[in-house]
Amino acid sequence: MAPAVTLDNISLSYGDKQVLRTVSLQIRAGVFFTLIGPNGSGKTTLLRVIAGLQRTAAGTVAIAGRPLSGYGRKELARVIAVVPQHFPVDFPFTVEETVLMGRTPHMGLAAIEKKIDFDLARQAMEFTDVVHLANRRLDQLSGGERQRVVIARAICQQPRIILLDEPTAALDPAHQMKIMDLMERLRQERQTTIVMVTHDLNLAALYGGQVLLIREGGIVCSGTPAEVLQKDLLEDVYGCCMQVDINPLGGMPRVMPVPEKYMEPVRGEE
Repeated sequence: MAPAVTLDNISLSYGDKQVLRTVSLQIRAGVFFTLIGPNGSGKTTLLRVIAGLQRTAAGTVAIAGRPLSGYGRKELARVIAVVPQHFPVDFPFTVEETVLMGRTPHMGLAAIEKKIDFDLARQAMEFTDVVHLANRRLDQLSGGERQRVVIARAICQQPRIILLDEPTAALDPAHQMKIMDLMERLRQERQTTIVMVTHDLNLAALYGGQVLLIREGGIVCSGTPAEVLQKDLLEDVYGCCMQVDINPLGGMPRVMPVPEKYMEPVRGEE
């Protein structure tokens, strides 16, 4: 099976600032891929490159073994769905209307929903546990509810790849787990490839089958959580003291930034 995503020597600059530097990587089909790194390291830009929303200065992108340049916009939208960090609520769409937007790439020129579209929208809402909110407006929902609706829209799109930009930002722990468990269930049950940008290193450890660490637009390390989430490496990239031990839940790394007032005891243990 071809990789879900292949990047070959991708480079990108905004004026004099180089945002991505000769990035090459493969994302296996059906994997939960987490992208981590400090603020301004190029994570969201890389996600936009994969989605075909950002042109590059150099390099090539392939989706499911085909050059990205060979996809039309509508065809690409049947393969890739994007869940942004912030979804606009300026217009009073209902939950059902929002989820049905995911069917747009599959509709004809008339763009009229058919029974199959409504059925798939309902299935997506049931999968994300928002079907009881179908007639509510987005601006009437909590942050966690709204995020599940946007994910339902992505599921209704029936993509092979879902790209998420910090989907758990500003959510409480319970809603974080609901979102993450939803994506893992989607990966397991439908073999959907999940590509997620996150600042939460422990979520990357708990869910990521493949982790990519970038800094200043370049790849620092790629591999399993155990290979990437190492104390010396993280301290060098993030510029702060870290404590890394083993999470008893599954034997993966557990990461904790160390406040200054606790730094001497931690250093003394080394």
